[in-house]
Amino acid sequence: MTTKIKVAAIQLYSEPLAPAHNFARAETYIRDAAIEGAHIAVLPEYHLNGWTPDHADFAATAHQSAGYLEKYRALAKQLNIAIVPGTLLEPEAAAAAPSSSSSSNEGLANVAYFIGPDGAILGRYQKKNLWHPERPHLAADIETPHRAFDTPWGRIGLLICWDIAFPEAYKALVADGAKMVISPSYWLADDGGIGADLNPESEKTFLDSVCVARAFENTAAVVYVNAGAPRSSKDGRDGKGNKFCGVSQVALPIVGRLGGDSMGAEEQMKVFELDMGLLDMAEGVYKVRADMAKEGWHYGPYR
Repeated sequence: MTTKIKVAAIQLYSEPLAPAHNFARAETYIRDAAIEGAHIAVLPEYHLNGWTPDHADFAATAHQSAGYLEKYRALAKQLNIAIVPGTLLEPEAAAAAPSSSSSSNEGLANVAYFIGPDGAILGRYQKKNLWHPERPHLAADIETPHRAFDTPWGRIGLLICWDIAFPEAYKALVADGAKMVISPSYWLADDGGIGADLNPESEKTFLDSVCVARAFENTAAVVYVNAGAPRSSKDGRDGKGNKFCGVSQVALPIVGRLGGDSMGAEEQMKVFELDMGLLDMAEGVYKVRADMAKEGWHYGPYR
């Protein structure tokens, strides 16, 4: 098994409620990623529809997701590249058990997939930790334990956006053997509310700090791919007034954030080369996984 993995972080701007348009642009980026030799291409959360939950057509777009999932599977097989198609909205029939905290639209699930280079679905994860504005619109799967899955590059886990604020989620995946955790996200610069008034860089600071910390404290690779602002934007905002921070990045223990700073706010793609051998080196130093595997480990077991 190779220790070098190339991952394409596709920081896409999604036109609201325009899945065909957004898929076409995502496909172009994925083809470019394959040309650059990427093994895995990752898109942001809500990349097909954007986040417009109060629009009358938002829930209806969930019924198109199955068709787009099949398109991504075919594309992965054609290009021999693994794809994490951000997240897809799915209707109730495809959703896991809803959380009791979900109210008006318990039939909508926010789901991430890992599609292997042969087009097979290797992993599926429904978001557990919903961001506060999501809770009136989405169902959270709080019953299914976090599980890693096997890929040609070892065991990998999926988390989504606000999940990264919970170290327990990473620990559960690492305890299940994950060496890499991939997190599609739709995290805006003004999600910090009044905190952004005090520090306009608050969300960038949050994300930059957490991604590197999770890599070190779990001896794992962290791949975080956020939505980006339109390329035409001068101030990181789109036509709806949303302010984007970008900050997509890949972090590893020992070396930290690859390439130095995280990505800027605008739409872009960057291919990172990960030396997974650093994980064994880090484990030799910190022995995090060894401690977690001990019988009677005082912080476990993780779900």
